[in-house]
Amino acid sequence: QVQLVESGGGLVQPGGSLRLSCAASGSIFSINAMGWYRQAPGKQRELVADIGSGGTTNYADSVKGRFTISRDNAKNTVYLQMNSLKPEDTAVYYCTAVVVLRRYWGQGTQVTVSS
Repeated sequence: QVQLVESGGGLVQPGGSLRLSCAASGSIFSINAMGWYRQAPGKQRELVADIGSGGTTNYADSVKGRFTISRDNAKNTVYLQMNSLKPEDTAVYYCTAVVVLRRYWGQGTQVTVSS
């Protein structure tokens, strides 16, 4: 089993910044892709960004230029730096990791962008 623990969510004003972290632990041999999804009320879960083991990144169009994903392979940790936040970024953000072709999910962390 693999456990993912997120941290860093909270309330921020429009234009502000937050940094999410997600640490993986458990029966990890090697982690392939890691990433972040989000789900707003009444909407489907959507990809925000992901990053491969070699560092290749992929972003949703809505966050390009504002969010940056990175990972520390030695710590099995993935980060999401979110800048210029907008009210429409409000959602529960879920960390995800692919380990030996199986996808694992964190419990989610709330991000609220409001004045």
